[in-house]
Parts: sequence; structure tokens; C-alpha cells
Amino acid sequence: MSIKVFLADDHTIVRNGIRLLLEMEDDIKVIGEAGSGREVVAKIRKLCPDVVVMDIEMPGLNGIDAIEKVLELCPSSVVVVLSMHSTSEHILRALKAGAKGYIVKESAGKELIYSIRAVTAGRRYLSQAVMENLIDISLDEKALSHPKASLEKLSLREREILQLVVEGKTSAEIARMLFISQKTVETYRSRMMRKLDISDIPSLVKFALRHGLTSFE
Repeated sequence: MSIKVFLADDHTIVRNGIRLLLEMEDDIKVIGEAGSGREVVAKIRKLCPDVVVMDIEMPGLNGIDAIEKVLELCPSSVVVVLSMHSTSEHILRALKAGAKGYIVKESAGKELIYSIRAVTAGRRYLSQAVMENLIDISLDEKALSHPKASLEKLSLREREILQLVVEGKTSAEIARMLFISQKTVETYRSRMMRKLDISDIPSLVKFALRHGLTSFE
């Protein structure tokens, strides 16, 4: 029986390339794709694939926060992160969110196929660059104890609103997207900025970029 795979990346050309690569394999079938975190969540609810190949930098809802939502909706799915980022921040957050595999895009190809088969068999799969980074982290006790602790202060909903704020969405727009009131959005935003000890939007944008919650590509 084929392994059902879902592709999540905000670049169409990347998704097309991965689809072509995977569909050359007899035991892998791509059953869907999405270009944003919210689209991923909406489609996963219906498709519930075996494996989700997830990019990190996506608009509206980044890939790491999308992992948590995907696994809530479909606990049987496993997630492989395929990203250009290999920093300790991104790796640790992705694994903590529930990813079972992590591959850097520069080494993708046959390695992605190996990772899909590995996580489907119940194993973890980390690319060589990721493994080397994790070894460096384990040798640095300070990095292990304090991996950007300020981000840990925020709930998933607060991180979600943070990303939308720095992407330029108004409180009214965020309220419509998340199906909550504008007042609730403003309450979350005030609480979030207070937790981070940030008082202006430019500083909030810098924080989000530094922690990989969004990008301006």
C-alpha cells in the first residue's frame, strides 16, 4: 500500500519539484499540497495523510506552529520538516512541536525519500547537518538550557497572532481570520507584548524574524 504524503511549502516550484521526485517512487503517493499554514490545517482535516512534508516559512501560520495543529487534527500523521534553516532554534522548536524528521533543503532529494520511509516505519530521521547541529547543542549546556526562552513564554495562539501582526494584518483582519472578536485580538496582542517586554511594532518584527516565525521573502 502506498505511503500517502502531503506537501506544504509556500513556493509552487518547490512543491512541483518534490512531487515529481516522490511520484517516481512506487510506494509513495502525493495526495495534496498547500502553500500556507492555514491551508495545510484546512486540508489535513479532510485528507489525514501518512506523512506531511512541512516547510517552516509560510505566510499566516508558520510551519512549526502548524505542526501542532496538524497532529491535533490527525494524530496518526507524522511530520518531516524540509527547511532551509538548520539553526538550533528551528530544530528544537520543530522537534518539540512533534516533527519526527528534519531535513535541510540543500541536502534534499533521495534523503527526503529515505526520511519518509523511516518515519512511516516509526523511526526518526534527521539529516547530517541537523545531527551535527544537535551534537553542538548537546555540548553547549547553556544553549540546551536556554534555547531562546523568551519565545517559550508565548502560547500557540499568541505566536499565531504575533505572526499575523508582523505580516501587517490589522486587528479586524486577524479577528476575521481566527473567528474571534477584535477586542480579543487586541487583548492577546497586549498580553504578548507585555510578556516579551516589547513596546513597539518594529521591535516585534525584529523578534519574529530572529526567531523564525516569519520572513519578508
